[in-house]
Amino acid sequence: MKNSAKQVVEDMFVAFSSGDADRFVATVSEDTVWIYHGTQIIPKGKFEKKEGVRTFFNNIMERTEIINFEPQQFVEGNTVVVLGREHQRVKRSGRELKQKWVQIYTVENNLITKMEELPLQKR
Repeated sequence: MKNSAKQVVEDMFVAFSSGDADRFVATVSEDTVWIYHGTQIIPKGKFEKKEGVRTFFNNIMERTEIINFEPQQFVEGNTVVVLGREHQRVKRSGRELKQKWVQIYTVENNLITKMEELPLQKR
């Protein structure tokens, strides 16, 4: 049974929130591309294929403490646009990041083929 694109993205968020790297990576296609535009404390990057997405996930989990990560609004079609906010602390320095963001997901055949995150504003 085919899931909606929104459900695929929601499943990815559940895996992210639970810290389950395998389940997180299982939501993406073999040729996925993730583009992260970065923040003042987290550098930008482009992550390709499942292993690149695993690296993206592990970098976040190893280097930051997620205090709050909250997808707030979904706009759904074949592309899913998610507006949300986050609050993180860098483990090494203790610096904190609070920001709103938009994430744009392309979903094909129940897998995420592309993600791009853009910061909207710092809080």
